[in-house]
Amino acid sequence: MDKENQIFGIRAIIEAVNAGKEIDKVFLQSDAHGELMTELLKTLKKNSVNFSYVPAEKLNRLTPNNHQGAVATIAPIRFVKLETLVDSVIESGKTPLFLILDQLSDARNFGAIIRTAECTGVDGIIVQKTGSAPVNGDTVKTSAGAVFNVPICKVDHIKDAIFYLQGSGIKTVAATEKTEDSLYTTSLKEPVAIIMGSEDRGINPSVLKIVDEKAKLPLFGTIGSLNVSVACGAFLYEAVRQRHADE
Repeated sequence: MDKENQIFGIRAIIEAVNAGKEIDKVFLQSDAHGELMTELLKTLKKNSVNFSYVPAEKLNRLTPNNHQGAVATIAPIRFVKLETLVDSVIESGKTPLFLILDQLSDARNFGAIIRTAECTGVDGIIVQKTGSAPVNGDTVKTSAGAVFNVPICKVDHIKDAIFYLQGSGIKTVAATEKTEDSLYTTSLKEPVAIIMGSEDRGINPSVLKIVDEKAKLPLFGTIGSLNVSVACGAFLYEAVRQRHADE
């Protein structure tokens, strides 16, 4: 973890959250307790800050300082509001292309996806506040700096974001093997948001129920799935191919 993007100590983290700092994730010692820790938990939940419980050994590896059972990472970017992003893209007159990541958890996969998204002209990436990969040093490095060029939104619930996009005239397409429809017969020319799932579970079933369309990539080997960043690249470049076929 980059030391300049790190906060340690219970009171320091509480103050940072209350001051509106872009806290990406908080690591809490699994056996820590006390009034101050209870206050920190309430603050994190009230502000929908992503946190997880870890052994004391992990916190000691993150910082040699007196962390009091809590270490936080500060995001190196400022997240944008979904409504602001959607409105600005629509008003620009271009055909929107958004990417939704349903609880993708690996920072390196996240960085690789951001890099591909920047190269394919994605207008914004939408992730859930809880359960998603952090925007940390690994993310920045594997994105080759693209994380500073692509707007990223953090939302309370992916389903609410999908409903908002649909209400704004944007079609939602889920990348999933749970369909007979091929990516190559799916139109991505209109305003669209492509949804990718987590590395191990794919897209949440409750999310699949509300999307407009589903599409899958053909697989001819014995392995049943692709790495999510590779699959995401295939979907995004199919969108590029369809939108620029006549150029």
